[in-house]
Amino acid sequence: MDSTFRPTAFLPSPADPYAVQDPAPPLRRKLRLLDQVRMTIRIRHYSRRTEKAYTDWIRQFIRFHHKRHPAEMGGDEVQRFLTSLAVDRRLSASSQNQALSALLFLYKRVLRLDIGWIEGVVRAKRSRHIPVVLSRSEVRALLDQLDERRRLLGMLLYGAGLRVLECVRLRVKDVDFSRNEIVVRQGKGAKDRRTMLPAAVKEPLRRHLKQLRRGHERERHRGLGRVLLPRALARKYPNAEREWAWQYVFPATRITLERQTGLPFRHHLHETVLQRAVRDAAIRAGLTKPATCHTLRHSFATHLLESGHDIRTVQELLGHRDVKTTMIYTHVLNRGGLGVLSPADNLAPPPGPDPLREGPND
Repeated sequence: MDSTFRPTAFLPSPADPYAVQDPAPPLRRKLRLLDQVRMTIRIRHYSRRTEKAYTDWIRQFIRFHHKRHPAEMGGDEVQRFLTSLAVDRRLSASSQNQALSALLFLYKRVLRLDIGWIEGVVRAKRSRHIPVVLSRSEVRALLDQLDERRRLLGMLLYGAGLRVLECVRLRVKDVDFSRNEIVVRQGKGAKDRRTMLPAAVKEPLRRHLKQLRRGHERERHRGLGRVLLPRALARKYPNAEREWAWQYVFPATRITLERQTGLPFRHHLHETVLQRAVRDAAIRAGLTKPATCHTLRHSFATHLLESGHDIRTVQELLGHRDVKTTMIYTHVLNRGGLGVLSPADNLAPPPGPDPLREGPND
């Protein structure tokens, strides 16, 4: 019996790319670099969007240096790549920093190489932008231009301060009508939080769910009605994928086939559908501000602070990690130019006729 210890490489299963299991026999094939990156990201439960962004930046970095292996490069090559992003491609500071984060992850977590050279790499300084905020009348005008379903989504963006992905990913079980709250699962930073369920949304949302449930029951009778469950919950609860509680509040209009199994399921509404609807509604409403889905979230926070609510409460509703992030909304409160009277206003003549300019016979 061979007692020699052989280290085992963890490979993604073809049936489930997010599952981790041992190959048989071990070390039969060597993982490519980008596969190692994906595996390391999935072990740490990063989001799929982070995985896609990091692999794209690493691929661009390798191509920029004519397909040299990153293990043969260091700080000078990283600096030249980041400089090219800023000078040649004129990318924003946030894009440059995202590329740097991807390369740091590659060297530190995947290749496990010394990154002392990173101290010489300059991080781009992000510009500080004041968020675009709509007035209450502008919000009303925008929402009035949406159809019934899109208006319900817009009301949740504005009335509960949801991000666009948090809104379209809502499941039935996360809407609590009795407590007037919404539970946001796996929000930004993989954090859960609770936020308010606006009273103006309750009855339209009840009607929407009632109609949606009838359609779900019809699909179940046809052998459909499946949704994808997070991570390994489908194996833990085999029947949950057809249960009403796990259905999306805003499902997609078409049925999709799962790539691994080929089974039909219904995804949530794609975020671009809502983004396009809000953008078009802002144009029809005649708004001059660049209104987006996130603008409604900015307006939610600003209007709460204008109403006198505590900034810590607003921070919890928004799901911000640091109160400093929430404090940016204090700079856009509707105080008429920060509450300071302009000296130009003192030059304006009083309303009515000016006696100093009128002659005795006027």
